[in-house]
Amino acid sequence: MTTTAAAADTRRYTGIYPADPAQVRHARAALAELLRGCSRADDAILIASEFATNSVLYSASRGGGEFTLRAEVRQDDIRIEVEDAGGPWHGGPHDDSRPHGFEVVAAIAGSQNWGMDGDTRGRTAWARLGRCVRGA
Repeated sequence: MTTTAAAADTRRYTGIYPADPAQVRHARAALAELLRGCSRADDAILIASEFATNSVLYSASRGGGEFTLRAEVRQDDIRIEVEDAGGPWHGGPHDDSRPHGFEVVAAIAGSQNWGMDGDTRGRTAWARLGRCVRGA
């Protein structure tokens, strides 16, 4: 786990976790520490949790691999990333009329403020949230 202050108004976190469902809570806790007192902390933690859960349940990381959580808090925004070992992608709409992980992420971040990059060899899910107001 690494936390750095790159510039006066930028803080970064990188943590590498075993791709085990029990590790998702540790990733959430580390992010909560970085974002303590931030108005967007709950949103960022929920998004990171959705991304990490997908990594440990559905990616090629499951079964002995790992996932990486990265967060960057800048003056104007927060960026959250979860990287895993990729694998086949089976996304698509669900037919049970309730929102699921990435639909929740889109509702929180906005449809243009999240996405996935990569392929079967490695994938990064990312989201960008607005300004972190301290003490909110």
